[in-house]
Amino acid sequence: MARLAPLLVPLALAGCSLAPKPRSLAISTPDTFAETPANWAQATPLDGSDRGEWWAGFGDPVLDDLETRAAKASPTLEAALARREEARAVLHQQAAQYLPEIDATASAARNRVARDRPLSAGHSATYDDYRIGSQLSYEVDLWGRVRNSVAAARAESKASDADLASIRLSLQASVADAYARLRGLDAEEDLLIRSVEAYTRALDLTRKRHEGGVATGLDENRARTVLGNARAQVSDVAAQRAATEHELAALVGEVASGFRIAPVPRVVDAPAVPVGTPSTLIQRRPDISAAERRVAAANARIGVARAALFPTVTLGLAGGFESTGSGLLSSPNAFWALGPLGVSAPIFDAGKRIAGVRLARAQLDEAAANYRTSVLTAFREVEDALAAARQLKLEAVDQKAAAEAAEASSRLAFTRYREGAANYFEVVTAQTDALTAQRAFLTVQTRRAQATVAIVRALGGPIECGTGCGVKPAR
Repeated sequence: MARLAPLLVPLALAGCSLAPKPRSLAISTPDTFAETPANWAQATPLDGSDRGEWWAGFGDPVLDDLETRAAKASPTLEAALARREEARAVLHQQAAQYLPEIDATASAARNRVARDRPLSAGHSATYDDYRIGSQLSYEVDLWGRVRNSVAAARAESKASDADLASIRLSLQASVADAYARLRGLDAEEDLLIRSVEAYTRALDLTRKRHEGGVATGLDENRARTVLGNARAQVSDVAAQRAATEHELAALVGEVASGFRIAPVPRVVDAPAVPVGTPSTLIQRRPDISAAERRVAAANARIGVARAALFPTVTLGLAGGFESTGSGLLSSPNAFWALGPLGVSAPIFDAGKRIAGVRLARAQLDEAAANYRTSVLTAFREVEDALAAARQLKLEAVDQKAAAEAAEASSRLAFTRYREGAANYFEVVTAQTDALTAQRAFLTVQTRRAQATVAIVRALGGPIECGTGCGVKPAR
């Protein structure tokens, strides 16, 4: 036992860690968001809970299908999954250092010994040497290098899980946002096509009145101008729709050339979303979770860098059989060796290891600053999205009233013109105002749906708060 004592001392000392205590990441948060509407539900999320199919609140089967296709074929999501597997593989590699490494060895050689070698018998000799066995090597984690390497890899693995959740949510939100824009363009194109049809009838009437001497050529040219502008706007909206459709194709992982979504002239309704509280936002956002895990990883790497300043202790063990001829595996040919006990201590490296510690500390400072940035960005994005949703709701009411009034004015102006009580300038002005107001109303409706998507994205997903809560379809 006394002979084994030098080998057992390092094992008794193993377990020391040179990593600093985890840095406090506490950030003061208000009780509520500044832009939270009074009638919106407050909810408490579950950290790490499944975000679920939150887009189902829009009540659109086409959107449901697009989200499913994106989840299956998006190259962006596939890349994130691959990065997660990379992080898990690195963790496995680091954790393997907890156990000894065992290798099998085998060799065969034919040797000739020189006649005049020192201590020789005055003649040369030729012999065979066959050897088979195994050897074990193990690094005693005296200063916590292995433990902190594993801790850093585990934190990075958890960060990659959070990255995957963040990318998945971002992909879902991007699909929903693009789809809302697509349907808004469908509704806008339908409005313009109907306007072109109405302007065509108005031009026919104006032409007949001009031929009958009731209207002037100026009236006819004004009618042509309004019609031409409307047709040009149809082409412009069609181009925007095609680009948005191609954007969706890329998001779901399909080639744009063969990707088609049938037009539906209906703006996507904006469902209600419970907001939660600022303190739970830090628990909910996957990008904040990823940043927090990377702070932990950077902290552990300081321990790895500090351990490099101290001696490395390794243990060895070997055994097997060696023979010059037959009977290699017989008992007399067996051998074993306990050791060596290896110690490698740094003496001079021109400050390389000290610089490694400084580097690790700077990386920790950077990770902590990135965490704070992610929290501040999250609060800004939530407040922006809530403010947009609140203002757009008010704007939609005013814009709807303006569109209805402008449409009524357009009908009245055309009736007055047909009866000879007004010139065509009044008609053109009223028609232009009506089309502008109606398009603005459709745009506001689309932006409301986009704001809902932005809220879900900013919150890190929908928040569950009991029966009847969640992303609810608009009524």
